[in-house]
Amino acid sequence: MAESDWDTVTILRKKGPTVAQSKSKQAVAAAQRRGEELDTTKKWAAGQNKQHVITKNTAKLDRETEELQHQRVSLEVGKVIQQGRQNQGLTQKDLATKINEKPQIIGDYESGKAIPNNQVMGKIERAIGLKLRGKDIGKPLEAVPKKK
Repeated sequence: MAESDWDTVTILRKKGPTVAQSKSKQAVAAAQRRGEELDTTKKWAAGQNKQHVITKNTAKLDRETEELQHQRVSLEVGKVIQQGRQNQGLTQKDLATKINEKPQIIGDYESGKAIPNNQVMGKIERAIGLKLRGKDIGKPLEAVPKKK
């Protein structure tokens, strides 16, 4: 076998600073003393919880005086439901079972606390036979034939 001309070479490298070390105030100060070029940028909202920031619109909302509420069922409609239910001898629970709703919903409609839902109002109208919507509230429900 021929002699090898390989020389053994040892290279020693010093590891550079880690990311956390290079960001510390001490590392930045040391680099400045050595005259190294530094690039520093401030991150926007870094380390802050910007989820609960007061925006410019808050003042506008504070000045707003109008209180917005959902429209509720009138007491007149509630009394018509109650009278129609009692004329048929039904309890709130019976009427609720008949229209596949919870008894609490019937109670809310009768007390005027419910937000009107046309689907539920239509079910109650058909069950008690009285109109609850429009200008003829409390009058008997007329069977309107479906158009084909």
